[in-house]
Amino acid sequence: MGYKILCDSCTDFTPEMAADPHYVRIPLRIFVGKEEFVDDGSIRQQALLSAMKHCHEAPKTACPSPAHYMEHFDEAEDVYIVTLSDRLSGSCNAANQAVTFYREEGGGHNVHVFNSRSASAGQVQAALLIRELAEQGLPFQEVVDRVERYLDEMDTMFVLENLDNLRKNGRLTKVQALVTSSLRIKLLMGSTPEGEIRKLSQGFSERQALHKMIQRCADQPHHGKRLVISHCNCLERAQYVRELAEKLCSFGEILITAAGGISTVYAYDGGIVIAY
Repeated sequence: MGYKILCDSCTDFTPEMAADPHYVRIPLRIFVGKEEFVDDGSIRQQALLSAMKHCHEAPKTACPSPAHYMEHFDEAEDVYIVTLSDRLSGSCNAANQAVTFYREEGGGHNVHVFNSRSASAGQVQAALLIRELAEQGLPFQEVVDRVERYLDEMDTMFVLENLDNLRKNGRLTKVQALVTSSLRIKLLMGSTPEGEIRKLSQGFSERQALHKMIQRCADQPHHGKRLVISHCNCLERAQYVRELAEKLCSFGEILITAAGGISTVYAYDGGIVIAY
């Protein structure tokens, strides 16, 4: 096989991606109280959601070791790695360490780490684009350059139904959490160019927040692009977002995928993440 695409498990594979031998899932681990979940595609989402709901502590995650990445470097001439934002996890750093070790040991295959500066749907976008370009037979460095340029322009947004994990992880003060919960405010969040989380807007209902999210897409250059929608245990909500996008925007393709374990930790029950 000429190329492999290694994706840390915050990449919410579509069923087609999961069945494609070009893709390799590199699992992170999740700790909720005394329970451990390995995000290798086998996590029962309802069990994870229940554990987080009943635990007063914030869930913790552990990134893969460099060895988890390195073991796949000799499987193809060209190896591309997609990680979630280095501002959210150590996964990107572990992947870069793996490349350094590989070079020091004399490894000769092409390897590049893409810091998505995003998560979930944004990582899916990067992984899909890599495959499309690689299948065209483009040289390794051209694939790298084009994907990096795409990541510079990509936009990621999300709407949260449940703020508990933001509160537990200190991203909302107790006062903010109390106010947003009591007023039933739904936050529209997005990524900064560096890959950190920021608040973009808010709505007084879930549908209002989702509408604001898609309106922001409509107001930006997007014609013909692909929209990826990742949902955490809320397929009907994801379908509603797709309908809004079809009505207000002119995307060339719209994909819906389900959140894996790590995305479930970030988005929590009812969360929607989009990237385009």
